[in-house]
Amino acid sequence: MLNFLNFSLKFLIIFVGVVVFFIFSTLWYFSIGLPDYKKLSNYQPPISSRVYSENSKLIAEYALEKRLFIPYDSIPDKVINSFLSAEDKNFFSHPGVDARGIFRAIINNIKNITQNKRLEGASTITQQVAKNFLLTNEVSLKRKIKEAILAFRIERAYTKERILELYLNQIYLGQGTYGIAAASLEYFNKSIKDLNYSEAALLAALPKAPSKYNPYRYPKVAKFRRDLVLKNLAENNYLSKKEFKKLRETEIKLLSDRFWITKFLLNFATSGYLYGSYLLGALGSAANKAAS
Repeated sequence: MLNFLNFSLKFLIIFVGVVVFFIFSTLWYFSIGLPDYKKLSNYQPPISSRVYSENSKLIAEYALEKRLFIPYDSIPDKVINSFLSAEDKNFFSHPGVDARGIFRAIINNIKNITQNKRLEGASTITQQVAKNFLLTNEVSLKRKIKEAILAFRIERAYTKERILELYLNQIYLGQGTYGIAAASLEYFNKSIKDLNYSEAALLAALPKAPSKYNPYRYPKVAKFRRDLVLKNLAENNYLSKKEFKKLRETEIKLLSDRFWITKFLLNFATSGYLYGSYLLGALGSAANKAAS
């Protein structure tokens, strides 16, 4: 019996040593040639220039990427809570990679495979920042490992608030918009501080697949995804059961169809490095008259 215990102990020590060696070797190998995460300190995104009439109505918008930067302190809790519930509920507690989220995704994916359902991911917001700013959209184990390494490094270098600020200003949310401020104007013609939970939940539903959940083209699918985010908000105690049931029954309310078509034409006119500014001005005047 004693010999067996000695053998088991030696085997366990050797096994742990091999695992630790493998992990460190893997991290060392994939750390070679990683992008410099420190450049996130100098984040200066391209933003939109918006022209308004004397009565404060939008005439024209000039942009290569429709984005309006907004600092973390100006982002309302409703928006933050919605995105955390949709993308990374453990954001403020994990070190960059969510072990609990990975374990949960593995269990759920086993079920999804048996039921021929789509597999779910376990990327944290920090990992998405690493991918969006420093890596590519390549689908491979190599990229995921690099993404995880960068996520750990980013977490050590920046505050959670700064990471979330980068994420919410960089993500693509459909309709040519980047970041929550531009998307709020595009879909609701509202400042983000005026959004309710139903609207904030819709924005938080979009990063997963902006085209698939486009509320203008696929309102039923968009509502289904929004309701899932509202359910997550309730489960995370940001909404009461009564509030959740009430919000779930509401339909998605967007800009009027007429104004959305005009905006589409304006955006089309500005594509290609702002060529066609003359046409943009003419369409802007037409939009102003139509709105009035």
